[in-house]
Amino acid sequence: MHVVVVGCGRVGAGLARNLEENGHTVAVVDRKAKALERLPEGFSGRTVVGVGFDRDRLVAAGIEQAGALAAVTNGDNSNILVARVAKETFGVERVVARIYDPRRAKIYERLGIPTIATVEWATERVLQRVMPERPAVEWIDPSAKVCLIERPIPSHWAGHRTAELDLGGHTRIAALTRMGESAVAGPETILQEGDIVHACVAGESIERFDRHLSTAPAKGGQR
Repeated sequence: MHVVVVGCGRVGAGLARNLEENGHTVAVVDRKAKALERLPEGFSGRTVVGVGFDRDRLVAAGIEQAGALAAVTNGDNSNILVARVAKETFGVERVVARIYDPRRAKIYERLGIPTIATVEWATERVLQRVMPERPAVEWIDPSAKVCLIERPIPSHWAGHRTAELDLGGHTRIAALTRMGESAVAGPETILQEGDIVHACVAGESIERFDRHLSTAPAKGGQR
């Protein structure tokens, strides 16, 4: 899929990198040429200098072939305008706009324009909107502070308690699916290889939880 990213700040550059690593073609638009230097070395996508709501600049970015657009500049008005142009003029199916003012975000959501209300975990929420088939996150609250994710249990966690996966103040195991059957998980539930855990995670702690899950637990905690 071709994706247009308008805005090459920290979020835009990170989003472009993630999309390209996942096999999508990407074009990045920013009104400042220097901002495009944030893109990672080896980035092979298109770069366009200009304002994101300029139709000619969007066409140069491949908007007519795009399956998705993310407006992630540092201006609410610009992002909404870009999103509306993409959706209403070019008929782009998947459009999301980053909005700093949560009150405005709710208004635009009601108008059918998906928005991100905070910077925290903005990249993950945009990816969820742009690629809804992506399994990384099941749910994100409107403030992007709390996420519900699902992860398969690696073999090195088999025989351990779900409580050992909890990270105080960062993650909490809420439920577990085993052989197609789901149930609320208790702290003493023993994990088995092939289980899928459903975890409530602070938005900024998903990578921390994934690292914890990928690391073999201490033998002293094994039942």
